Amino acid sequence: MTVVDGTCPVVHGANTSMKSGQEWWPNALNLDILAQHDTKTNPLGSAFNYRDELKKLDVDALVADVKQLLVTSQSWWPADWGHYGGLMIRMAWHSAGTYRIADGRGGGGSGTQRFAPLNSWPDNGNLDKARRLLWPIKKKYGNRISWADLMILAGTLSYEAMGHKTFGFAFGREDLWHPEKDTYWGSEKEWLAPSDERYGSVDDPSTMENPLAAVQMGLIYVNPEGVNGQPDPLKTAAQVRETFARMAMNDEETVALTAGGHTVGRAHGNGRAENLGPAPEGADIHEQGLGWNNHVSRGVGKDTVTSGIEGAWTTNPTQWDNGYFTLLFKYDWQLAKSPAGAWQWEPVDIAEEDKPFDVEGTARQNPIMTDADMAMIKDPIYREISERFYNDPEYFSEVFARAWFKLTHRDMGPRTRYVGPLQPTEDLIWQDPVPAGKADYDVAAVAQRIRNSGLSQTDLIVTAWDSARTYRDSDKRGGANGARIRLAPQRDWHANEPERLHRVLGVYEALSAETGVSVADLIVLGGNLGVEDAARAAGVEVSVPFHPGRGDATQEWTDADSFAPLEPTHDAFRNYLQKDYTVPAEELMLDRASLMNLTAVELTCLVGGMRVLGTNFGGTQHGVFTDQVGALTNDFFVTLTDMTYVWEPAGFNAYNLRNRSTGQVEHTATRADLVFGSNSILRAYAEVYAQDDSREKFVHDFVAAWTKVMNADRFDLVAS
Repeated sequence: MTVVDGTCPVVHGANTSMKSGQEWWPNALNLDILAQHDTKTNPLGSAFNYRDELKKLDVDALVADVKQLLVTSQSWWPADWGHYGGLMIRMAWHSAGTYRIADGRGGGGSGTQRFAPLNSWPDNGNLDKARRLLWPIKKKYGNRISWADLMILAGTLSYEAMGHKTFGFAFGREDLWHPEKDTYWGSEKEWLAPSDERYGSVDDPSTMENPLAAVQMGLIYVNPEGVNGQPDPLKTAAQVRETFARMAMNDEETVALTAGGHTVGRAHGNGRAENLGPAPEGADIHEQGLGWNNHVSRGVGKDTVTSGIEGAWTTNPTQWDNGYFTLLFKYDWQLAKSPAGAWQWEPVDIAEEDKPFDVEGTARQNPIMTDADMAMIKDPIYREISERFYNDPEYFSEVFARAWFKLTHRDMGPRTRYVGPLQPTEDLIWQDPVPAGKADYDVAAVAQRIRNSGLSQTDLIVTAWDSARTYRDSDKRGGANGARIRLAPQRDWHANEPERLHRVLGVYEALSAETGVSVADLIVLGGNLGVEDAARAAGVEVSVPFHPGRGDATQEWTDADSFAPLEPTHDAFRNYLQKDYTVPAEELMLDRASLMNLTAVELTCLVGGMRVLGTNFGGTQHGVFTDQVGALTNDFFVTLTDMTYVWEPAGFNAYNLRNRSTGQVEHTATRADLVFGSNSILRAYAEVYAQDDSREKFVHDFVAAWTKVMNADRFDLVAS
């Protein structure tokens, strides 16, 4: 039959544009943050092992090919001065530069610059071209090099190719195959909305909303034209300092990165910004994933518009030298407007020979500085550092090399995760180094000594949990290895119940001195023993897997300030809230579970188990729906799904479970408890564990999830 009426046989919007449940019910708990563990999005399959593929990589050939690509200009996107180094550095920088220390999210460790929203951020304009230029390299080496590694490598090799001695490079970043749904970039509804929207007061950068670090939606760091686009180097300096601190950089590293980033390359703003087409995610299908295309006038080479600022920072923008500080201190600088209408600073009465050539080498033009560059000499602290770098170029090069390495590797975690022949061998404090621990000991004998130590089951389980729960999969920091729970600042965190913790640590430290076994191993082994005893009390014999070999970190090699953001201000697993937050407890619970790399099922299982084990902070009874406290039963789920009870609000984050027949309050709960009965997805999981035939299944599932948490930072167990 021939369709002649022109109607489409597809129900429009049935799959792609129809409202989602979240849009219909915006206050419903959204579990998407825990849905990133689905491997079905990975085209390489579950058997693929990137570390195994890296062993096949010819690193020397790859390095040679990338360096050749840097000086092979393509007509469809010509290289500035015949060198793509500046573009590749910006791509690598903007990939790594999204990292923020508050939650460890962002960074270049998973190649997500390929996906929205990052691929279409205003600050990432024309970086789509950099990735397309790299495609022949990726095509040639295939799965032996990830996009995440290749993008950072291209930036690092660009510095080498332009004469800078880099600190090194480590492979090992594995690609994700979807955007990171769990990264909060801000609540603004428009790009580059005024930064006031994310500050308590824009005049006080410390009031920026946590965990954000960039000053405006769609920027990597700060607005190059000034605060909200208004030039004022001192105000900009304050924002720069706060932003870089939130990205784990001190003042010296900040100046080095600003100067080193602008020693090479240029900004582009020689044209009309309104002639640019949409960003990649908004461009038409025939643009094939490229954005910001100019179909009105010439939009490549010297006529490119990216940031809107126009010009190079140094006289020789394809050479690593001290030209940035030379020009910054040699000349006075005044405000000007670029051809695209952006604020920039230009030198007064500059000598012709100090001007850089335009990208086609046909004429000299003024160098430029952004408001952030001017902050490097207007802010007294930054100026002192800048003067030292100006007078000691070798020191500047060394500090920059280390800062660049930190910028591009901070989210990779400890050095044990590094792969390849280009990595440095030096331990750095920000890598959270942990010495190797003893592994060849009689685990059973040590276990018996723990059992005879006088520590209670609760002591064992809670201490192990508190030690391990700090792990963040976002930047591979925290966890039980190293036993930093016994060091500042962790030993005195409120969430760790310091008085109880110090008592338990005293026992473990004495055992460690007697046996030579690390406190880290003792803590985890003790927790495992507590879980085994709890399972036995529930009628299930189970052995919790234990892998010895953890080491004990030292205070000297612990950057206490950088560990402060790992402090638990909430932990639904122990029904803990440090204070009353405007964000509901169940939302906080999802965020922590996501950082711990837990699935929704694992979250459900662990919360239900921790409740009946009696591990609540301060020994509260909220959610302890059992008469057999300390036994690993499924009572939490049985009670939660029992229609015997009516749930009643009883104050902020507090509820009563009242018996319908007797009218008596038999249990109390928090939102982090009751959400497993109210949310349709979580309830579906809770019902599974509440079934009569799931009592043993629950114990085994809890043990599996517990073991995952205890070993989350044991990268040596998964490395090939």
